[in-house]
Amino acid sequence: MTRDVSVALLVRIEAIPGREQDVADFLRQGLSLVQQEPETVRWFGIRFGPSSFGVFDAFPDESGRQAHLNGKVAQALQKNTGTLFEQPTIEQIEVLVENGPE
Repeated sequence: MTRDVSVALLVRIEAIPGREQDVADFLRQGLSLVQQEPETVRWFGIRFGPSSFGVFDAFPDESGRQAHLNGKVAQALQKNTGTLFEQPTIEQIEVLVENGPE
């Protein structure tokens, strides 16, 4: 059963020079944490360019988004800020329409 989403996050991450592969690995490892969050129904680790990365994740409602913002992935972001990447930019967005999995 798929769940529609109504809110999302777009997180932009800029790797510290020389740590690009570490950031890519960090995002790959983050998937296991997100899989433990039932309200995080869509999650993508993405790369914008050589040193620019991000996360797009979506939730059925605001409570799911807030649970994610207070969860283990957010803690891992905080822990690695200044070591692997600069301060991330987190944008809270509204999902108007989606073509989700069936």
